[in-house]
Amino acid sequence: MSYVSENSLHNAVNLAATDLFTFSYKHIIKPHLVFNIPPDEAHDRMIAFCKISERVPGLMWLLRQMLDYTDPILQTQVMGVDFANPFGLSAGLDKNCDLCTVLDNAGFGFETVGSTTARPCAGNAKPWYHRLPQYDSLLVHAGLANDGSEFVIPRVEKAWTNAKSMQISVSIARTNDNLVGDLDEGIEDYRISMERASGKSSMIEVNISCPNTMAGEPFSNPDALDKLFSVLDKVSRPQPTLVKMPLNLKGEWPQFKSLLDVLSEHKVDGVSIANLRKNRDGLDIPADWQGGISGAPTYNASNDLIKRTRSEFGSRFAIAGIGGVFTTEQAYQKIRNGADLVMFVSSLMYRGPQQITTLKRGLAKMLRKDGFNSVKDAVGVDAL
Repeated sequence: MSYVSENSLHNAVNLAATDLFTFSYKHIIKPHLVFNIPPDEAHDRMIAFCKISERVPGLMWLLRQMLDYTDPILQTQVMGVDFANPFGLSAGLDKNCDLCTVLDNAGFGFETVGSTTARPCAGNAKPWYHRLPQYDSLLVHAGLANDGSEFVIPRVEKAWTNAKSMQISVSIARTNDNLVGDLDEGIEDYRISMERASGKSSMIEVNISCPNTMAGEPFSNPDALDKLFSVLDKVSRPQPTLVKMPLNLKGEWPQFKSLLDVLSEHKVDGVSIANLRKNRDGLDIPADWQGGISGAPTYNASNDLIKRTRSEFGSRFAIAGIGGVFTTEQAYQKIRNGADLVMFVSSLMYRGPQQITTLKRGLAKMLRKDGFNSVKDAVGVDAL
């Protein structure tokens, strides 16, 4: 395999293209095409643009040549899955598997599609998003809107089969609609989607932490979580399973650890830490704006949970670190705290599509500077 980092001409083209994308997004695209319209509309336009772009002959090849920075030091294996790099798009943006081709050619190591649910779900009343630029954040209130796992998962399988280098995970959650019933109904909802996803993706993420729903977060209770996975354990699946964990639990670390204790007894390979922030302390957000907080305000709490989880559970769980990654230093700190993989969404909106390239280049440089030969060598060094 030829790596961009080892080809001086390709490396120069990639670096120049990244700088051009950075300038263009900051001074042209973001102020005049994205942030000048409501975020819900901007989201829909972005999805439509990406779907059109992948059908333009030669455009995806050009995107790959310009933005996909590759370097052998970034390659890693987690849960038996090989990744070209540890960076991924977390669930919530690509709800219906519309962005895989673009993300693959832009150089993402993986993405998480969804969350998707057993029944098609219209989500909450709009607006789904509010921008909080003073905090590098978005307020998210989509309520798991998606086409339903019966339709989304076949798209995931097709995208995964056709991907050039990107791994694809699918996140499953409980349907948020007026048919929501008791705990058993919720467990059955997860089971249906788990069966549909078996063997159809690189990984499965079980999302137990979407606060913007009718049912709330009932599986943040250890007994309910144990009941859920006692059922899901019986679903045969070849790919590894992660659980997307909640942030700002009322019981803080003791409650979070109690959930990990339960998961450690089940067929769970990793945890995604963590979901949207619910605590608004210290943030100036209009009271009538509903939703969970993404981006920079989640960074410190996420890092703390990653570090505690790695310290307490060692290698029992692979960790996908989520929350507030805008710089290489922030991504690197999540890895040093114990994250095997790093996911982001908000910084893509605030910084632009070249963010993936910037993070990969920076991480490769930092790993070498500190004497590491691979990503895996740096995982958890600050959690010991």
